[in-house]
Amino acid sequence: MNKCCLTALFSILFVTRLLGQSDSIPSSGAADSAKALPLVTVHAYEQHGSILTTAAAVSTVNSAHLSRYDHTSILPAVNTIPGVRMEERSPGSYRFGIRGSALESPFGVRNIKVYYNGIPFTDPSGGTYLNQLGFYNMQSLEIIKGPGSSLYGAGTGGVLLINSIPDQWRAGAEINFTAGSYGLMNTEGEIRFGDSSRNVVRYQHLAADGYRQQSAMRNDIISWDAVMRQGSKGKLSAHFFYGDLQYQTPGGLTLSEYNADARQARPGTAATPGAIQAKATIYQQTFLAGFSNRQQLTPHWTNTTTLYGDYSRQLNPNLRNYSRTSEPNFGGRTVFSYELYTRRSALQWVTGAEAQQEYAQNKTYNNVNGNPQLLQADQEITNGQVMGFTQLTWRISKWVFTGGASINRLSVDLKTLSGAVPTDAARKYNNQVAPRIAALYRLTDYASVYITAEKGFSPPTISELAPTGSAANLELNPEQGWNYEAGFRGYFLKNRLYYDVNIFYFSLQQTIVQRRDSSGGDHYLNSGSTRQAGAEVLLKYMLSSAMLPNSFFRVGYSGYSFQYDHFVQLAADYSGKKMPGTPANTISAGAYLASKFGLYLDVNYYFCDRIALNDANTAFSNAYHLLGSRIGYKLERHKYSLAIFAGANNMLNQKYSLGNDINAVNGRYYNAAAPINYFAGLSLGVF
Repeated sequence: MNKCCLTALFSILFVTRLLGQSDSIPSSGAADSAKALPLVTVHAYEQHGSILTTAAAVSTVNSAHLSRYDHTSILPAVNTIPGVRMEERSPGSYRFGIRGSALESPFGVRNIKVYYNGIPFTDPSGGTYLNQLGFYNMQSLEIIKGPGSSLYGAGTGGVLLINSIPDQWRAGAEINFTAGSYGLMNTEGEIRFGDSSRNVVRYQHLAADGYRQQSAMRNDIISWDAVMRQGSKGKLSAHFFYGDLQYQTPGGLTLSEYNADARQARPGTAATPGAIQAKATIYQQTFLAGFSNRQQLTPHWTNTTTLYGDYSRQLNPNLRNYSRTSEPNFGGRTVFSYELYTRRSALQWVTGAEAQQEYAQNKTYNNVNGNPQLLQADQEITNGQVMGFTQLTWRISKWVFTGGASINRLSVDLKTLSGAVPTDAARKYNNQVAPRIAALYRLTDYASVYITAEKGFSPPTISELAPTGSAANLELNPEQGWNYEAGFRGYFLKNRLYYDVNIFYFSLQQTIVQRRDSSGGDHYLNSGSTRQAGAEVLLKYMLSSAMLPNSFFRVGYSGYSFQYDHFVQLAADYSGKKMPGTPANTISAGAYLASKFGLYLDVNYYFCDRIALNDANTAFSNAYHLLGSRIGYKLERHKYSLAIFAGANNMLNQKYSLGNDINAVNGRYYNAAAPINYFAGLSLGVF
């Protein structure tokens, strides 16, 4: 049995032993209840209830947790969640992965379905421009770890649910400012107005010079979110978002270049220009408009219907070429929910459908010093997906049983217009069925255990079927596999200790892996099968102290054994090798000490084990330890609020690469992260 499974088993035995000695939970109004951790509520799988009755590996990140860092990115906050790893190759260039789901993703989000206020934010091709969203657009997150295909469609890694409305509503205005090392400047202003009809208008501007050469970035975002009541039985939501993002891409370094000067951009060769000469940059714009209506149809039936339209445009001068891409897409989702309650049981039936359609244009030119020249390729790509889903949940006594499934049809049509004779190629992925079954047992009012079995699938994205500047490959097959999971969570010690432990085994077939040629071009192939076993543990303890009334400690651990089961490519046999890109062990720990006078200290620690950088396992990144801290003061009054803070990241001055280029030719794996750096901020609100 591998180390991560042993860790989880010992953790479960330890917590079970504690539970057997558990003190009773204080009733409402008891002296210790004010110092207890709040009971977590989740909306995953349409449960809309306590996490203790949700049979799934779900983690939540609220606005308070997100705000404990430098207010520029969600990266440090989500990396405290076991099983979740966010990387930054350079400012603005992010990867978001759940349980190794970002294996083949050169950037962005892959194998994860993302929803923004219930709107499908992942486009029909499977791509997600998560970096378009600003820090303040993400007020809270719910992360489903493992396939969520039974209710959310394509995605073997999981689901990310983003909410942009503040957790606690308070009309007024607020301005936030942060400055830091390497030219960091972040400004956000927002106006919140209304009561029964709530509106939030935000403008955000983020800019940084970056630690490395050719790594400056700028992001401007304006958004409007509105939630309006329609009588006693309806609610209408409207969300508008425009983002204008520009970030330079310095490129990966070899180990010798990384050791000689980690700040340098990728140098040129006789065959290809360097990142500076090519003016390697991504210019990205996105406009999203979405509407959602929730209506109580009868005492038992509720419907929520969402419609949206999205347009994204991207310009990308890079080492190989200059690409211009436009990706308009639109779609919707409707969910019917039936609920029936009796004295001893509760029944919920959820059923609905989701559809998306995209019409993309991709033109590729020669890149001459950052300017487009001779046309290389002209492609029109049409893709769409239609999904139907159903789920039944039955609660009886201390048991919760869930069964659900989705059926999915996806298609892609690729027209190449730039050749002497235009060509047309198409691929359909019909009737991908994704079932899920789960059972949960309430050990006590404050502890539960669950098991799940679920199938996930993920067809190749457009960027994998037709990589920019590379030959199209419509022969790529969808990834698919079964995930088996057991979990144990609850509250203990008068509701001050929250624990969440789970173990899983995921068998994935037709895994898609990335290859990168000497000029930085990408191509993809199916690698056979993988075995992914792991354990995840989260503990959070709220202090019982009159002087430190809102203070806590937390620790999270992920332990993984991810291997290729069978993967043979030409003469190379990678069977049994570690899957690259995912550390075997990560640890996140922190302490938040807040006095009743408004002063607070936040200390956080993160350990990342070494990472395999290629399929052959001939190169590994070094393990690293990150230490950060923040000190601040909060003043809350009836009519205004004031907050000031200052802090530091990477206080141990570790040299590390956060966002490696996996399987890069000539060993260009490394994208150096900043050494010790500092930040300070100010927030002022009026109500």
